[in-house]
Amino acid sequence: MSRIIVGMSGGVDSAVAASILVDKGYEVEGIFMKNWEEESEFCSAEKDYKDALQVCDILGIKIHSINFAKEYWERVFEHFLEEYKNGRTPNPDILCNTEIKFKEFLHYAKDLGADVIATGHYARIYHNNHEVLLKKGSDLEKDQSYFLHGLNQHQISSAIFPIGDLEKFEIRKQAKKLGFNNYNKKDSVGICFIGERNIKEFLQTYIPSKTGNIVDQNGKILGEHDGIMYYTIGQRKGLGIGGGHTNQNGAWYVLKKDAINNVLIVGQGHDHPALYHKRLKASNPHWISGIAPKKHTLNAKIRYRSNDVPCNIIELGMDNIEVEFKDPCFAIAPGQSIVFYDKDICLGGAIIESYSN
Repeated sequence: MSRIIVGMSGGVDSAVAASILVDKGYEVEGIFMKNWEEESEFCSAEKDYKDALQVCDILGIKIHSINFAKEYWERVFEHFLEEYKNGRTPNPDILCNTEIKFKEFLHYAKDLGADVIATGHYARIYHNNHEVLLKKGSDLEKDQSYFLHGLNQHQISSAIFPIGDLEKFEIRKQAKKLGFNNYNKKDSVGICFIGERNIKEFLQTYIPSKTGNIVDQNGKILGEHDGIMYYTIGQRKGLGIGGGHTNQNGAWYVLKKDAINNVLIVGQGHDHPALYHKRLKASNPHWISGIAPKKHTLNAKIRYRSNDVPCNIIELGMDNIEVEFKDPCFAIAPGQSIVFYDKDICLGGAIIESYSN
């Protein structure tokens, strides 16, 4: 391994990743990917490119620029819209990694003569005999293994994560020391390559909204929603339900989305029993090793920011998986991914389809 091409986003993480590889004496080049055809306050590709260019100038490395907007639209964004149309809550960052960053970018880098690619992900890679393992990043607050669970052995073995053992404060400190303009740049959040948006306003651009009723579990109409796609299970804010509907105090939460009848079902209180479930069914299980784990008692995340929780795989097939949790989980959302861990090793995951008690 001597020639490494780094995905340069314009952010501080990929910048420091590149600097680490340069310091180690590798032949390093950068690639800046533009994957969304819009220049706005949300998606500042021009500013990001300038930041990436400044870093590469300081490091004395060449930078390439490539446009994958067509591939991103067809393989990531169209799926994202379809999921929202169906009343689900997708996670495009996962598909962005499998289809763009570790497929299109990887292929392009290989064509440029790269031995491996590198990114600024907070995760770690270990080689165990003939298997490559994906582990959580050392900074558990920033760990991104959840978003990488869809990768396969070829993709992981073709990549390295130079900052996986570092914490965020160390990275910013190093970037400032090196004179990178982006040393204090805000972390990228929101939709992969599109940026942090008001999801309601953004979706209205692509999907016609259809108002409908907000009801309680007995069918009593409490208000009107702006479009079922704008809400997610467990959501509290933005429901627009005033007081006086019951004798109870407590905020209202989305319990269920009935996409067929265009109805949003809500209940009062964070502890509402309809928000907690012990079982879920998921589709399209993917295992990083290529083989389903023999051990069925594992930990899992049902969304990126959730804690690992103990679970047991009670049914496992080629296309479906059923999981039971030790304790009921809050706000399981169809469309999101359940990702499995054996301690700090990320094993893979599946797309949540339904939940039950």
